[in-house]
Amino acid sequence: MKAYSLENVSALVVDDNRFMRTIIVNVLRGLSIQYVAEARDGHEALEELRATAIDLVVMDWEMEGMSGLQLLQTIRSGKRGINPLMPAIVVSANTIARNIIRARDAGMTEFLAKPVSAASLYARIVSIIENPRRFVRTGSYFGPDRRRRFDPDYVGPKRRTEDKTGGDLNDLDAVKRA
Repeated sequence: MKAYSLENVSALVVDDNRFMRTIIVNVLRGLSIQYVAEARDGHEALEELRATAIDLVVMDWEMEGMSGLQLLQTIRSGKRGINPLMPAIVVSANTIARNIIRARDAGMTEFLAKPVSAASLYARIVSIIENPRRFVRTGSYFGPDRRRRFDPDYVGPKRRTEDKTGGDLNDLDAVKRA
């Protein structure tokens, strides 16, 4: 795995469990991320995201008050001055398929099972760097393309608007570059 300098990355860790938050913050600092903010819940996270330019969110999925699902939906909505294209790593001890699919369908970038290790968190960050996924918008979804692979030999039904028209949707990644 290639080594990346992460010192210019800013991160926000959102978890209602202080112990888990401390572990993730220390792992991120150990990976040389200089600015790591903490939030105890989704409401604090939204305040931090409005106040600070954050590059990466690492969030618990099951929190009191505002759940990870609600927080992720708010981030992806682009409301409240929050960057909707921000990578979001969802962390959860509850790894049943239904929860992972809900997180994927809410627009997560990566999923990480608890307990978290430095190697697994770094691997998710590297995946975001090396395999960036284009953001797509459909009638019911906005977030990273849920298709992780492109198969040029696929012969099944085409369900995306750009697949049917031969055109391309607005380049939503250009929003971040502008």
